[in-house]
Amino acid sequence: MAEGSLAAPIRHPLDWRSDEFYDHTAIYKEMERVFDICHGCRRCFNLCDSFPRLFDLVDASESGEVHGLKPETDYAAVADACTLCDMCFMTKCPYVPPHEFNLDFPHLILRYRAAETRKNGPPKIEAMLAETDRNGHMAQPVAPIANLMSAKSDTIARGILEAVAGIDAKVELPKYHSHTFTVEARQDERSRDIAAPAAARKAVIYSTCIVEYNAPSTGMAAKRVLEANGVETEIVYPACCGMPFLEHGDLARVAQQAAIVAKALRPYIDKGYDIITPTASCGLMLKFEWPLIVPENEDVKVLSAATRDICQYVVDIAKKEGLAVKPQPVAGGVSAHLACHARAQNMGQKSAELLRLIPDTKVTVVERCSGHGGTFGVMKETYPIAQKVAKNAVNAVKRAMSAEVCSDCPLACKHIVQELDNAGAPAPKPKHPIEIFAAACGLME
Repeated sequence: MAEGSLAAPIRHPLDWRSDEFYDHTAIYKEMERVFDICHGCRRCFNLCDSFPRLFDLVDASESGEVHGLKPETDYAAVADACTLCDMCFMTKCPYVPPHEFNLDFPHLILRYRAAETRKNGPPKIEAMLAETDRNGHMAQPVAPIANLMSAKSDTIARGILEAVAGIDAKVELPKYHSHTFTVEARQDERSRDIAAPAAARKAVIYSTCIVEYNAPSTGMAAKRVLEANGVETEIVYPACCGMPFLEHGDLARVAQQAAIVAKALRPYIDKGYDIITPTASCGLMLKFEWPLIVPENEDVKVLSAATRDICQYVVDIAKKEGLAVKPQPVAGGVSAHLACHARAQNMGQKSAELLRLIPDTKVTVVERCSGHGGTFGVMKETYPIAQKVAKNAVNAVKRAMSAEVCSDCPLACKHIVQELDNAGAPAPKPKHPIEIFAAACGLME
């Protein structure tokens, strides 16, 4: 072991195939050890609701110490408030490996959830929502009807959905499209600029489930920006990355998704293609989480090294070859929310760097959690927590009064704009940074 804080944080592979990984006695012992360190530090008090819950429980206990808490109830309350955003590990904690305390709070909570899922089965509604490919395939042919019935304005349908499934009726849900991103990309009549400086590059856009089914405009913006700058582009979508399964600890399913996607993308990497992710959470999975879950999978190792975030990739083109298409100013400026899962990729503020390539445009960076956290921003039980966590980000956007609001995470942006609307503030259409950049370049209507 070595003292931390001066070295880059490292993470250990998850031993999820062993029986000990799921042993509640061992998990509670490790939670007590970690929670005691957190109690003595308290640096993460303002990140999410897990840490205030822990500190309040400790302060209210008879002993005033972690050993006075009840694992079955108190530890569960702390774990239930974690969105697996990774911000405590990446930005706050001074005790992450290689520090001898060896503290990884998010992966400890992941281990706890994995044990709960093995013991009790996954949460039923969350497990159904996690089947994004199945849900997308079912909704696509009837997208207008599905969107009409899931709209907040349909109070009867949403009331039934809340009563039956626990999905909060006040939450704006993602919309489906009759044409997926893959279909729209095939129909795109624009061609790439083979004379552009970056014409030697080749890239696969791994469209991700939310771009494929819910946000094809993000994918189209990415495709057009890349091709306008000469990049030979392919669209490939084998399956979801498994982040929704990670949220409730179904690691076997995550490993299955990793194997499917990595096997499908490996031939492109062998041909010299880079892999581009247009969604922050999916990029985090491919780059960092998969190698810790299936460290023996060679396809995953190769894919991890070849994966770039779309903003990261375009900024790299701008620095190395130069952009072939020059963006025009965005009147009124842009508020750019840096999603937690983008920040956890340890690549810097790439979406903000991208937007700053647009001349004469004010870019306001928002580095606070949106609070959405997958199903956190959807379920009636956790939506109030999502609202609470989002307040700082929402207030920052309100103060900026920008004409455009964007985030590396479509769900985060949707949630922030929704809370702006709830507060009676101007609520622009939620966008991805690449959409704003593409529009500034005249590539999107």
